[in-house]
Amino acid sequence: MPRIPNNPNLSVCPDYTDPTFTNTRLQLTNENINKAQAILLLKNIWQADNDAARAQWQLQVEEDTEHQQHQERLNHEEQDRLEQECLDEDETARKEDKKKNKFKYTPIPNLDVPMKPTILPSPYAVCKLDKGDYVELWYFTNVGLDDAKLKSSINEDTMIMATLAGGNTAWVSATSMRNTSTVVDDQNLSFEDFCQACPHIISAMEDASWPDNRRKDPYSFIKWSNGNAGTWWSNPPQAHMMYLA
Repeated sequence: MPRIPNNPNLSVCPDYTDPTFTNTRLQLTNENINKAQAILLLKNIWQADNDAARAQWQLQVEEDTEHQQHQERLNHEEQDRLEQECLDEDETARKEDKKKNKFKYTPIPNLDVPMKPTILPSPYAVCKLDKGDYVELWYFTNVGLDDAKLKSSINEDTMIMATLAGGNTAWVSATSMRNTSTVVDDQNLSFEDFCQACPHIISAMEDASWPDNRRKDPYSFIKWSNGNAGTWWSNPPQAHMMYLA
């Protein structure tokens, strides 16, 4: 059925009494139908045609509305599909980036701002403690820690030629070597340096996962040394080795 271009509800019945419709009226006029009856007949014909057009117009409006709603649904579905496709692509890219740059996504712990400075001893001293070996207290004095900070720029992978205890030479890590030109032996430490080193070495022992029973003696050692400095200085190596034995 062809579409109706104009809304028939807005149409107005023509005035069939107008001379313009004279010929139309004459075609309907005869011995049984006069002029007035012809005009009424024309009005009835127009009204019937307008009623049919109105019904067709209403059906056309309903079909257009249904088609428009269907098209809008398709457009929304297509838009949702495209948006979901973009989200999936972003999620895939994020997962790929997370896999390649995992440290960028490492959660930051909700911790308070540290009130104490971080103690970073010499790699040589840390290596010794990790192995459970004896290490001089000097590395944990303020001077030793400052020295470690100055030398922290050394590449941990740097290798140097060193002479071992048996006289043989070998390539060893630069950070694992002791700097004998600056290290002060325990018996030559001042009492102030000793008091500085003790809490630092205890903290380093905890970081190195020393057993509690191995870390208990230093506390007694510190307490004893603070009250008996002269006695400690008389035989420092044995006193220092108490917590390493």
